[in-house]
Amino acid sequence: MLTSHHNKLKLAAMKPDRTRRPGRPKTNPLSRREQLRLAKRAQRERERAAGMMAIPLKLAARDAERIRVAMARPEFTSRLRGLLDDALVEIATYENLAALCWNRRARYLSAEEAFRLYERNWRLVDRRRMTPAERALIERLAARYGNGVLNV
Repeated sequence: MLTSHHNKLKLAAMKPDRTRRPGRPKTNPLSRREQLRLAKRAQRERERAAGMMAIPLKLAARDAERIRVAMARPEFTSRLRGLLDDALVEIATYENLAALCWNRRARYLSAEEAFRLYERNWRLVDRRRMTPAERALIERLAARYGNGVLNV
């Protein structure tokens, strides 16, 4: 025989527990903010290990929007590399250029500046030890910045 006391216990068992919070159960002892901070740190470490780097860039709103749209295209990275290869020269790649840049700290030099440096200091360039890649670079620079002529 059920008494009113048993009915009260039965009703209490059916009511939701007010001490539990609604939503997903907490499975991590860290706060959500701390979890996000650690996840972002891990993401940066993975990107760094993969040789990637984020750079802040301030542009006019129109140009920024154009870049955002262009970045979605699959060929964007290869075209950007082509643009950078055309505009900049890695100094250490070319032996004579590295010798001419002995007093510079920069890793890269603008293509036009490299051409002007070769032109001004041609007497110091060791043409016998010049690699075919460096000859091709000088020819490409002369065609672009010297109208096909290297004034030496």
